[in-house]
Amino acid sequence: MNAGHGAAEAGPGLPSRFDETGRSRTTSTRWAVRRLNPPNRLWGSNGVAFGPDGRLYVAQFLAGQISAVDPATGDVEVVVPMDGPVQSPDDLAFGADGSMYIADLVPGRVWRRDPQGTYTLVRSDVVNPNGITCVGDRLFVNEMKPDGRLLELFPDGRDPVVLTQGLALGNAMQLGPDGHLYYPHMMSGADPLNTGQVWRIPPDGGSPELVADDVLQPVAVRFDRGGVLHVLSRGPQGVVTRIDLHGSGARTLVTSGLTGLDNAAFDAENRMFVSSYASGGVTELHPDGRTRQLVPTGLDGPYGVTVDLGGGVYAADHYRIASPAPDDGRGPGGPPVEAGTTGSPPDGAGSGPAGVTTRILLPFAHGIAADGTLLHSTSQYGEVRTHDTGTGATQVRATGLRRPLGITVGPDGSLVVAEADAGRIVAIDGRDTLTVRAEGLAGPVDVTFDGQGHCYVSDDRLGAVLRLDDDGSAVVVADGLGAPEGLAVLGDELFAVERTHRRLLAISPGTGEWRVDAEHLPVGPPPGIGPRAEPALFAGGMPGAPRGFAGLAVTPDGCLLLSADGEGTVLRLAPARPAV
Repeated sequence: MNAGHGAAEAGPGLPSRFDETGRSRTTSTRWAVRRLNPPNRLWGSNGVAFGPDGRLYVAQFLAGQISAVDPATGDVEVVVPMDGPVQSPDDLAFGADGSMYIADLVPGRVWRRDPQGTYTLVRSDVVNPNGITCVGDRLFVNEMKPDGRLLELFPDGRDPVVLTQGLALGNAMQLGPDGHLYYPHMMSGADPLNTGQVWRIPPDGGSPELVADDVLQPVAVRFDRGGVLHVLSRGPQGVVTRIDLHGSGARTLVTSGLTGLDNAAFDAENRMFVSSYASGGVTELHPDGRTRQLVPTGLDGPYGVTVDLGGGVYAADHYRIASPAPDDGRGPGGPPVEAGTTGSPPDGAGSGPAGVTTRILLPFAHGIAADGTLLHSTSQYGEVRTHDTGTGATQVRATGLRRPLGITVGPDGSLVVAEADAGRIVAIDGRDTLTVRAEGLAGPVDVTFDGQGHCYVSDDRLGAVLRLDDDGSAVVVADGLGAPEGLAVLGDELFAVERTHRRLLAISPGTGEWRVDAEHLPVGPPPGIGPRAEPALFAGGMPGAPRGFAGLAVTPDGCLLLSADGEGTVLRLAPARPAV
């Protein structure tokens, strides 16, 4: 076992969430490594608010951190680190004294961070706290769940006051110019009566009042400096509905092309800055729909990665399936699906290339496998789905699984899935009948087949790569590994991504011998991050925080693709040319 120490292709010096220098530190003598897309500065972007220092503070639910963005330069500074007490911040607000209040969604906590950086727990019993706002020194929060509550909380420890309940998934709210609290009902489908609505209620209590109906997929309500209500849509086209509530009542639709809008904030000059849960970044949105990226969008993950026979690359990116753009800008193989309910134009359309194209907005996507025109994906929350890129149709193939992750197409055409928390490998046939191929495993993460039809599994809890025999028994191929995840077969070798040691391993299926093919991969949390409490997978009966997954795939021309979830890129590893 030996490691190569030649430097891989460094790529452009673009600052990333993994390394402020932006320099690629991956080393390999066997592979030439390059990014297919620029690294992401943020791990998605959720709640945003301007702080007393004039910077825009951005909550990043998936990472458990909050960053401050300089609106003049776009510089990003981590203020609330992911190894601190906050697990899954989804929204934030500032009080009159400059304290930051944080809605920590998954554990059900609301935090106060004072101007000196000291954290105080305000409440620990709010279910899925999400929308949060301050009115002077008063604090209000709502719950993102069916029949959610809108509460006033008290940092001095007094019991909360329930202003109202029955919210259909509460989210970003704000005090309007009339002195009422405005909030959206975000639920769609399950309760048509509460779809596309904006409500208001006095801060001192009273009966809630319907303000606007038939608003497209509302996720956040914000007022500009002139008192005009802006309702953000969470859909693929990035629609903002402007409603002049206290004037003519006219509505104007602004289409930004920003997939998965999440929140917005207006600065002192009435410039609107928006966030995206689907692709991160911070973008200035002009009233006519023009955009200017302050912090570029990118990949939130990615998690799994796959490639079709034409070389088209697809990454499972939690809220969507996306394609990284090659460095030459020609696109990863075919156009994106049409904008609408199943896709969008390239992220950040109108503001320059962003390097990533959303193929379909598909909460939630983690494992992925291409099969002709079909994209099969898993959701850690229990589903297996098939999306037809030709027709745009999506079919649910299985439900109720326990954190399914890696997925591949077996020799017989069935879908083979690693069900991590159940310790099983399951197969789903063309009639959606599920059978168990192996059980009793410690923690299966990914699954792949070689040319002879042998099935291999990576097990991160066991620290091993296994071969499954026909009777379902598991044989250790290689062990002593550091949380192996992504798994792929190229030629007569197995390749595995080691999350703990940030390495790519090449393994002989016959002997179990292995070597290190690449080191210092940008996978997992950034260097220097200490142990952190892992947020729960489910919260309040709804999806919580997913686990990271560094996927691996083989291209038709004999290269490897690796999900570098630490920096938000897909890496292409091509066999290195011999030194001349």
